[in-house]
Order: sequence, then C-alpha cells, then structure tokens
Amino acid sequence: MTAPEQILEIGGLRSTVIGEARALTVVLLHGFSMTPADFAPFAHSLNVPARFVLPQGPVSLPGGGAAWWESDRAGRPDPRSIGWDLFDEEPAGLDAARTMLGDLLSSLRSEAPESLLVLGGFSQGGMLAMDYALRSSHQPNALALLSSSRIAYRKWLATRSRLYDLPVLVSHGQTDSYLAFAAGEALRDFCIGSDARVTWVPFAGGHEIPLAVWRALRKQLISLINDTPHRLASHAQS
Repeated sequence: MTAPEQILEIGGLRSTVIGEARALTVVLLHGFSMTPADFAPFAHSLNVPARFVLPQGPVSLPGGGAAWWESDRAGRPDPRSIGWDLFDEEPAGLDAARTMLGDLLSSLRSEAPESLLVLGGFSQGGMLAMDYALRSSHQPNALALLSSSRIAYRKWLATRSRLYDLPVLVSHGQTDSYLAFAAGEALRDFCIGSDARVTWVPFAGGHEIPLAVWRALRKQLISLINDTPHRLASHAQS
C-alpha cells in the first residue's frame, strides 16, 4: 500500500510529506537545483513505518530547481574532474537556511514531541543537515550525509562534541566530479574524530544515491524504529 503524500507549509517551508506522524520522522534535504519531487520516489521506496518530510529550499533557480543558498560552485562539475572540497567556505545564506530548517523542525516537534528525528540530506542538503546538528539548540537522533562536504569548518570544530555517540551515515562516490571523494572522506573523518557512530558507505559512482546507500539508510532507519520502545521508556522514566 502506497503511503499518503501531501504538500504542506511547515515552518514557512513548502514541504512534501509522505506518511503520517509516527514514532520516527525523517527529514530529507534536497541538493542544489533539486526539489522535493526528486526525493519523493526514494522516500517511498524505503518502505519503512516513518513520516518523511521533504522541504523545499528557499532559493528558486532557473529551470525550476531550488537551493538552500546561492552558490557559484554548487551544481557545477569541477573542471579538474576531481570535485570540490568546500570546508573553508561559509555561504552567505547558511545562517538563514539553518534558521528556516529550525522553524520547520520546531513545528514537527510540537506536533509529535516523542517522535525520533533522522535529519539527512544530499549534497548541499547534507551540508545544511550537519550545520544544523552542530550549531542549533536541538539535536537529531541520527544524521544521513549523502555525497556531501564540510563547510564553515572552523565553526564546526568548536561544537564537534555535539556529535558524540550520534549515529551518522556518510556516503560518497569515488568518481564524484561535483564534490571530491576526498571531501567525503574528510567529512567521515571529522565525524569519527568527534566520536560519532559512523557508518561509511563509499561506492563506485558519481554524484548520486545508489542501491548501497539506499540499503544503508534503510538499515539505519529500521534500527532506530526497533530501538524506539526502549528510548521512549527511558524518556518516560527520566
């Protein structure tokens, strides 16, 4: 049976919502020049008992795509064909995007306060997901960073302790010409060095989400779902 899908305004962001409020909420942030519609078939295919929320970035781009902030590089292959590592960049629209994401997540929390949260994103969306986890007042229960990169690295370093014991899925293609494979490895190493519980999924491919990553994310979600009764019981006793 196909999960119900609807378009809602949540925290000021137009969002595609798949499924109903449950013990697990999965927020997936699209990449540069994408839309929630690009992520919707992927969310349906995971076939797990969770509510998926796919917000659309606030920046409209030519051709109908969207972004979380404007960028001269995002969405463009590296002319050297080895991809970029954006660790030293702090995009001008990052703070605004993080605030908007926070408003959306606050709305979701108020609706289902006991629901666990997995925050994930592809490419630029993964950068925002990590930035939110490190620089906001609320913490997701797990992260999924797909074909992404570090940004605002000096500021991330100052708050890296927030990743302690957090499940983090990191994936990256070995021939990614947009964001370097080395950038994905550095993101993985940053998470490991911050004592997160890292699942690393390298794959033979480019800027994409292949079956191996689908399987790893589904495994992460099922693990959280199975652990939910224990987590809620611990919360009730605290």
